[in-house]
Amino acid sequence: MIIRTEGSGRPLVALHGFGLDHRVMLPLEHMVDDAPWRRVYVDLPWTAAARRAARDTGSVRVPTSTLEVARGVVAELRDALGDEPFAVVGNSFGGMVARYVAHELRGQVLGLATFAGVVEAVHAARTVPERTVLRVDPSVLDRAGDTRDDFVANSVVQDAATFDAFVAGVLPGLRGADQAVLDAIADDYALPVEPEAAHPEPFTAPTLHLFGRQDEVVGYEDGLALRDHYPRGSFVVLDTAGHNVHLEQPTVTAALVRDWLARMDATA
Repeated sequence: MIIRTEGSGRPLVALHGFGLDHRVMLPLEHMVDDAPWRRVYVDLPWTAAARRAARDTGSVRVPTSTLEVARGVVAELRDALGDEPFAVVGNSFGGMVARYVAHELRGQVLGLATFAGVVEAVHAARTVPERTVLRVDPSVLDRAGDTRDDFVANSVVQDAATFDAFVAGVLPGLRGADQAVLDAIADDYALPVEPEAAHPEPFTAPTLHLFGRQDEVVGYEDGLALRDHYPRGSFVVLDTAGHNVHLEQPTVTAALVRDWLARMDATA
């Protein structure tokens, strides 16, 4: 599953969202800057790279649940990192998996961050705001061509910078995803027990939980309900941001990530 490693220092494991690949997490390269963290990018089982690797190794079994995906990530990190301390950051579905990893390997995890992380797995049970678009550049929508529908689907900010970020980070994963694998996991999307319930003692490492105020996919209320479990957690709801919060508000996200890294450095 580990597809790319950049930099040197302590591992910072990055987990992407459902139907995407690691490229949606590559803005971390600018956020981490020269901090002493090596970025470990994971491609989850539906991605083109993960499917190629599975075929090459003869391991072609398709995971059929989020729990299988999460357990696979834990096994991969144990193999790759041994007992080396690391931090983990996840976006959307990857945020749910990151919470699982952080609790299962709690003694090894230096910190946890989520960007628009899934907390309530059942779509109909989520508390979400109504669909809102706050910024539109018509010329960008014209330029989007046949990618327009995918771009506008979750975008609160529809301008040139966000479109470029979408083309670089979101679109490749969408186009390369194996729909059969996604369908199999979607049929058993919820973890059987939430990580915070399976490990009810407070998670005391530094955390960051970032939400978009206009995120109509996962919202922010369900995530804020976890705040007492994370006494070292920064819970931030950003205006003018939806489910692609780290792409629509990259400058603020970068500052928050650097603060999270600094808090882990101070704790260490």
